[in-house]
Amino acid sequence: LLPLREFIEREGEAVAYRRGDQMEREGDPARWLAYVTEGCFKYINHGVSDDLPHITWFSFEGEFVGDYPMFLYGRPAQTTIEAMIPSRVLRGTGEQMKEFFSRDMEHMEMRAMIGEIILSQFRSRYIDLHCATASERYVQLMQRCPGIVNLLDLQDIASFLNISPQMLSRIRKEISFGAQK
Repeated sequence: LLPLREFIEREGEAVAYRRGDQMEREGDPARWLAYVTEGCFKYINHGVSDDLPHITWFSFEGEFVGDYPMFLYGRPAQTTIEAMIPSRVLRGTGEQMKEFFSRDMEHMEMRAMIGEIILSQFRSRYIDLHCATASERYVQLMQRCPGIVNLLDLQDIASFLNISPQMLSRIRKEISFGAQK
């Protein structure tokens, strides 16, 4: 995906977000694909029955952030994307990305590869939610982003893990207690 990052660096715009600023809002037309140069973002969806915010994904420094493929066509965003801390991105529009992907077969293959990567990430997340214990999911998250406990409220981490904050506290206590043995 290096050519895509280079394209966004060359053709995109640099944008800074303060903590809590939204890059996309669920239900509004999705507009951006961005490369995170500094900071991190969380993806938030509201439950159908409870209307509570649920953290469904994260994008960190060195990763892409966006509601792919909704932004390509300006379709309604399926998630709210919010800066967790002051963050900087290089972002491009759906029109810019469609132009980039239509250049030649190599670029079109990159578009397919992005879709495959995203599908693989979501499939892994889906399998983890069904097959990994809450403790295993917590450990995996800590391995992927060791400093996340300093960036997010525990309630947000619990939401991402699809457990209650009380359950997260028990898991953290068990891990800490087990580490002291």
